[in-house]
Amino acid sequence: MGFWRAALLGLLLCTSLRAEVLHLVTGDEYAPFTGKALPGQGMLTQVVQAALAEQGLAMTLDWQPWNRGYLNASRGEYDATFPYVHSTQREQDFLYSAPLYKAEQHLFSRVGDSLELDDLSRHKGLRLCYPLGWQPPVAVQRLIDQGALRRHSPLGLKECARLLLLQRDDLFIADRNLGESALSSTGVGAERFHRSHALGSNTLHFIVPRRHPRAAELIERFDHGLDALKASGEYQRIVDRYVE
Repeated sequence: MGFWRAALLGLLLCTSLRAEVLHLVTGDEYAPFTGKALPGQGMLTQVVQAALAEQGLAMTLDWQPWNRGYLNASRGEYDATFPYVHSTQREQDFLYSAPLYKAEQHLFSRVGDSLELDDLSRHKGLRLCYPLGWQPPVAVQRLIDQGALRRHSPLGLKECARLLLLQRDDLFIADRNLGESALSSTGVGAERFHRSHALGSNTLHFIVPRRHPRAAELIERFDHGLDALKASGEYQRIVDRYVE
């Protein structure tokens, strides 16, 4: 009898563990990574949800202004938040996961009209293709606001690559991997296009407040889930869907 009671208790504990729900918070309008209006609420929202699911964890997600969500997470009102770059100050309050994504922004243009960031302010009226809902880098948004760049916003990055090839737009801006994948979808060789020097790069992370009683455990489980997601190919499938 003792054996069966122990077995039943073990089963209940396993079921409870697999049914655990983490309460997360993030911010809006950080396309393509997070956004209430984006497919699946953003690429990294889908990555986080899938990585947690690999560990039998579910999640709820609240949307708050970035600073408020960050502060509420640091106070322990949420189990975790994402996606955040590393900083020395932030590391005092949070544990970091393995990188969710390495973001490296570039300009993509035609080889015959190769463009770098400094060229954008010198050539007035350039046509920038940037998908609907995506937020441009600050320096680029400033040029749009000043009228130096004319923004065109189709639904996806593949359309930007096609319009660049057809010379209906002059450039688009994207993370290196997303941009190159979009260009390859045109069926035209990479030698027809120019990728600028990086505008900047950083890694984005899932972070858990250090005051959380199980902070180290949650980071470890998340990292295991992320590894499994990459090994299965599902991580790359999620990323690739954001080229559509």
